[in-house]
Amino acid sequence: MQRLFSTFADGFPGGGILLLRLLAGGALIERGITALSAEAHTALVVLQVVGAAAGFLIVGGLWTPIAGVLAGTVEGWLALAQPGTQSLAILLAGLGIGLAMIGPGAWSIDARLYGRKQIIPPEP
Repeated sequence: MQRLFSTFADGFPGGGILLLRLLAGGALIERGITALSAEAHTALVVLQVVGAAAGFLIVGGLWTPIAGVLAGTVEGWLALAQPGTQSLAILLAGLGIGLAMIGPGAWSIDARLYGRKQIIPPEP
C-alpha cells in the first residue's frame, strides 16, 4: 500500500495538504447536499452524491488516491454535463486529481494506517 502514497508530509507542507483536503472535501460535500435538495436529473444527483462520498473520504484522509481520482472523474463528468457550473467542477476536479498525486499528508487516516512505522526489537 505504501506505493500509492508519495510521502506523508508533516509540518507546514502537511498543514497545506490538510487545508487543501478540508476545502476540496467540504466543497464536494456541499455540492452533494445541494444536489439532494434541488430538483435535478437523477443521474446528475447520483454523480454529485458519489462526489460527496469522495469528499468525506478526502476530508478524513482515508483512501486519498482513490477518492481523489473518483472526485476528479465525477467533477470532470459534471463539468461536461452541466455547462453552467463548469468553473467550480473543473476546479474541484483539479484539486481531487492533485490530492491523489500528492498524497494525504501526515495528518490523515491513511498516514495512521499505512505510514512508516518504527519497529523496535525486544532486548535479548
